[in-house]
Amino acid sequence: MRKELLAELENIFLAEGFSNLTTDELCKRLSCSKSTLYNVAPTREKINQAVVRHFFAHSTTEIELKVAKESDIAGRILVYLSGVGTAMRRNSPAFYMDMVSHPPTAEIYRMNSQAATRRVQSMIEDGVREGVFRPANAALAGLTVGHLMDGVQSGQVLEASGLNAGDAFTELGELLVHGLAIRDE
Repeated sequence: MRKELLAELENIFLAEGFSNLTTDELCKRLSCSKSTLYNVAPTREKINQAVVRHFFAHSTTEIELKVAKESDIAGRILVYLSGVGTAMRRNSPAFYMDMVSHPPTAEIYRMNSQAATRRVQSMIEDGVREGVFRPANAALAGLTVGHLMDGVQSGQVLEASGLNAGDAFTELGELLVHGLAIRDE
């Protein structure tokens, strides 16, 4: 039951955000009692956090399943960051603003961005080790991933580029893979 409620809450939150939804309204829309809703988490703030965690966990699982099917390291980076982009495009502007403006959910986002940065850095290192990428820029590329993800979360990258979070991550994949490609000297 908790899993189903989380999935339904995720759909509602992604479409509308969470700061303007009351507990009573959620119960009505989910056709459940408050005690059932509070089985998800003991407080409304904890429910918000549980839903944001669910969104990232669910998205990560879907992305990693697609990455596992890709044999080419450059393709894995593109699939991974495109998957992040696809997941972030599911966020309505209201959800994104709620998530980044509430410190507990912003922290969950930050931790997931850090995990994504480490994942991409690991793929870059694999590509350098396998001779697919130029080694000179692997460290810079890894730092770039982290800074761009931080900039997306803070809103600086989105404001400066006019992109949404999803498009920014997809574009990052293209920039990384093509920028790291081995060139004929």
